[in-house]
Amino acid sequence: MTFKRRSAIPGFGLTIGVTLFYLSLIVLIPLTALVLRAATGGWAHFIDAAFSERAVAAYKVSFGTAFIAALINAIFGVIVAFVLVRYRFPGRQLLSALVDLPFALPTAVAGIALTAIYADTGWVGSLVAPYGIKLAYQPQGIVIALVFIGLPFIVRTVEPVLADLGADAEEAAATLGAGRWRTFRSVVLPEIMPALLTGFALAFARGVGEYGSVIFIAGNMPFHSEIAPLLIVTSLEEYDYAGATGIAIVMLLASLAVLLVINGIQHRERVRRGL
Repeated sequence: MTFKRRSAIPGFGLTIGVTLFYLSLIVLIPLTALVLRAATGGWAHFIDAAFSERAVAAYKVSFGTAFIAALINAIFGVIVAFVLVRYRFPGRQLLSALVDLPFALPTAVAGIALTAIYADTGWVGSLVAPYGIKLAYQPQGIVIALVFIGLPFIVRTVEPVLADLGADAEEAAATLGAGRWRTFRSVVLPEIMPALLTGFALAFARGVGEYGSVIFIAGNMPFHSEIAPLLIVTSLEEYDYAGATGIAIVMLLASLAVLLVINGIQHRERVRRGL
């Protein structure tokens, strides 16, 4: 007598229906409304608002700083994840909790705190100010804020992969004469690369759309340190809803293109490794 294997979740028809309904309600319908709103002002107004010199400068600041911050986090996030997985030491749980602090801390509070620390009169800013280095109210201040809010994405995506990998492969490579750097480059990095790219994409996407923690430390100077989300808010305050949605659509399409490229790289990496 054979028994039909039952899944804990209902069949494909019901689950795909619920999935499409939920995604439509949460994602597709709002995005469709965004596009329709942008079209109310006409294509000419859309082009003028979305591709003005000020808007293009804001895109460069938003995407450039988000990319740099995600790249910094990709390097140091792997180190933090490696320490949390491979070593046992007093205060390890506290260190792990600190990694998640940017998730729990209100972004406005983070922005105020970072500004107080990195301004010319702050603890860190006062140390580098005599050398002519300004951190707050500059694009580098935006990078600092985005590094703060983006670190958990890298650490939490890489950490479980390192835990599953274990130390056996590293020890085997060491017994074969491989140095630390070659072991990491040839053994560890290929295994964590898909997760690292996922964390990079998440940190980048969060950084592009970040607002609360950035506006306090950015300086918000047009053509220099003004981010695109702030330009959207400015357009809304001026009741230019079509212009605001036009800028939002450009950011959406650019972010989607970047995420598709990263997902394509991830897929190619998985295919290469036979996963």
